[in-house]
Amino acid sequence: MPQPAPFQMNLAVLIDGDNAQYKFMPQILEEVSRHGTVTNRRAYGDWTQPNLAPWRDVMLANAIHPVQQWRYTTGKNATDSALIIDAMDILYSGTVQGFCIVSSDSDYTRLCTRIRESGLFVMGIGAKPTPEAFIKACDVFVYVENLNPAQEKSLSKASSPDADAKKNKQLLELLSRAFDIIAPEDEWVHLGALGQALQRIDPSFDSRTYGYKTLSLLAKSLPKYLEMKDTKKTGNSSIYVRLIEQ
Repeated sequence: MPQPAPFQMNLAVLIDGDNAQYKFMPQILEEVSRHGTVTNRRAYGDWTQPNLAPWRDVMLANAIHPVQQWRYTTGKNATDSALIIDAMDILYSGTVQGFCIVSSDSDYTRLCTRIRESGLFVMGIGAKPTPEAFIKACDVFVYVENLNPAQEKSLSKASSPDADAKKNKQLLELLSRAFDIIAPEDEWVHLGALGQALQRIDPSFDSRTYGYKTLSLLAKSLPKYLEMKDTKKTGNSSIYVRLIEQ
């Protein structure tokens, strides 16, 4: 069965209160809404614990349903189990076409692969560093740091030249792999198709990681590596790109 167009998808947002950043919850929900309609908002945790007290106002302000999960044994995370069980119940209900798991915990890796096996969209949102296995299990993964422009700006200022060089090298390698897939004959490709290819290779690909709000702005910052052209048809503008051989 073909998936609905992204903006037709109903999405369930399941939040691990032990491993999520409550301060960014409005930005997180806004990010998820770019992919569809959020129909389920649930946060899991032992809300009797003092360290989770700040969540109360956040959940009230963002219409998030708190799911109480007692800590039966010290050192065991019952939150994971409760979230996974609910996710499977929602999956079998057939009421959503996708999930967003908000956590940085690799314990959700198998849950994400199971959801994808059912043909549903899976998004992850977590902090750096999130285990690679969890990231690769998602269709799309967003670092919460990219949802906080002020923090990202301060981080970019603090980064060393070596760190920037490593990041740029990784970006160029990723671009090369993407063009090998979608344009093996060095032809022009639509910018949107390039973005999709980049995320298929690396679900965590995000132009904001490199300091640019959109992929088009990131592409414009690489004139030595990417050739761009803007075509207009019936009043609509489309951007095409081509990799410049080095």
